[in-house]
Amino acid sequence: MKKILSILLIFAMILTACSGGNSPEPVETPSGTDKPADESDVSEGGKYAEEQVYKTVYAQEIETINYLTTAMAVEYALAANLVDTLVDYDKYGVIQPALAESWSASEDGLTWTFNLRKGVKWMDYEGNEVAETTANDFVSAAQYLLTPENESSTANVFYDVIKNAKEYFNGEITDFSQVGVKAEDDYTLVYTLKEPIPYFESMLTYVCFFPAYGPYLEEMGDQFGTTNSALLYNGAYLLTEFEPQMQRILKKNPTYWDAENVHIGELNYRYNKEATALAGEMYKRGEISAVAIPPASLDEWMNSPELRKQVRPDKLGNYAYFYAFNFDPHYDAEYEPENWKIAVNNPNFRKSIVSAFNRVAAMATQDPYNPEYRIINTITLPDFANQGGIDFTDTGKLAELKDKDFYNTEEALKYKEKAVEELQAAGAKLPVKILMPYNTNSTSWANEAQVVKQQLESVLGTDYIEITLLPHAPTGFLAGTRIAGNYSLMQCNWGPDYADPQTFTVPFERDSNYNFPEFTTDVTDDGKNIYDTYEALVNEAKGEYRDIPKRYELFADAEALLIEEAFVMPYCVSGGNGYVVSKIHPFEAPFAPFGISSERWKGQKLLAQPMSTEEFNEAYEVWKTEREAALKKAANK
Repeated sequence: MKKILSILLIFAMILTACSGGNSPEPVETPSGTDKPADESDVSEGGKYAEEQVYKTVYAQEIETINYLTTAMAVEYALAANLVDTLVDYDKYGVIQPALAESWSASEDGLTWTFNLRKGVKWMDYEGNEVAETTANDFVSAAQYLLTPENESSTANVFYDVIKNAKEYFNGEITDFSQVGVKAEDDYTLVYTLKEPIPYFESMLTYVCFFPAYGPYLEEMGDQFGTTNSALLYNGAYLLTEFEPQMQRILKKNPTYWDAENVHIGELNYRYNKEATALAGEMYKRGEISAVAIPPASLDEWMNSPELRKQVRPDKLGNYAYFYAFNFDPHYDAEYEPENWKIAVNNPNFRKSIVSAFNRVAAMATQDPYNPEYRIINTITLPDFANQGGIDFTDTGKLAELKDKDFYNTEEALKYKEKAVEELQAAGAKLPVKILMPYNTNSTSWANEAQVVKQQLESVLGTDYIEITLLPHAPTGFLAGTRIAGNYSLMQCNWGPDYADPQTFTVPFERDSNYNFPEFTTDVTDDGKNIYDTYEALVNEAKGEYRDIPKRYELFADAEALLIEEAFVMPYCVSGGNGYVVSKIHPFEAPFAPFGISSERWKGQKLLAQPMSTEEFNEAYEVWKTEREAALKKAANK
């Protein structure tokens, strides 16, 4: 058995810190207590605040706190602070022991054994001890996850790698003891994999590998995770109050095994449907301690000498944003979904849209000061993974796209000319109606949607396309738009779940709920269905576990095919919240571009004064240097 207590050496994690724009902004409240920070503690933005308590407002309500069923970032960002995982990542992205004190893998890479920390307690929301966390809790959680009636959104992540898990989920076997997760005793957990997955360690901070106390799961049944009183906690915080569309309050877990590294005594979230519009003034009044500045308000802050010195960029995120064409539309007849099907299956039509899309102009609605900074030409994030010193986005056919400027109005009109002839021959009506939704909680998204509509219609003409914007409320947004197929063209995003390019193929899998590419009738010049060709490349890549360069090249070629054939339009990497004024220290949070580690408040502190942009840039350079040294040290262990 080979001891493993370091990061995967074949992967290099993203070099930019990430929140994905989905983690709730922290703030300050007079209630709750915690040990004050040492007065001698000085950060780049000044001394730490004595009162380590946060308050914020939010407009998007979560729909469940059942972490074993959700795949929504806003929901698992909450769970990340309530329940611990086997491993975690420090602020440099180096893997660390958490509920597992140590672990090892067999020589063939199939069997992983985790030695659990003793004395970790399950608590109820009032702080009463219920039971000890044991290896059995991971087995119980896995069985719950793999029971189809529980409708877990992340069961596939688990059963794609664990032996016999998919067979149990599909009812092909009924004896759960055959599934590759076992408690050898209370403190020894063993996973058996289907194949020697090279990225398995990096999967362990995702919600499908969370534990849950078995007797409590059975007792609660379908009520598990419906309220804060229907959940148990072994993480850094207890969800002491949970009143949907009113408030949720997290207080430090006094029994937490690593309590000395939890500095924030309380996280206080207040619901306000106008949160985006009101947060700036609330911050100025001292009611909250962090605010994302809407692009429309940025000039006001930057033109004020007093406010400007508090403004800084947010950390870049770990989500890739892209515009997707929907190949299986389900929307009102007035938007002509059948006509859209003819258009979207025409490659020249799709390519005309891509060539007419000015991504820099669209991004300027979010970042008018440096819009090029976040633009990317791939779906997989640059600097996410590499092999042999070569970044994944410099691999295979992706390398040809990395520096390409997709925006070309002359090309757009050439594609339009070809498409018009072909669409009319196929019986399509012109103009083609395009339904494009946006979230009303995001002012910048609303502005971006207007810019994209005006720009595409201006370049291509309203005789060719007619874009209708569909505003949708934040609560239930994805369920009512993307997941329902209620769109033609839509801005989507995806964040990695583990440290391998395979994770960025998930949105485009058959039966996924992004753009349903398996419904395409489009074929390549040799008569092959484009999606079938893409799927064959992905499946070949998934099966290559030993030759990592070959694995990467296959994934790169598959992704390049989707982009070249205009199934998706790469857009940008998430910019967190763009520009912020925040008393949060941006480089003290756990860091990983996958899983939930970066959603944790553990390790973070509230500054007495916000960092300025200059202080942020200096702190970022220090963090990068320290991180490089930390990764090298971990690799040499």
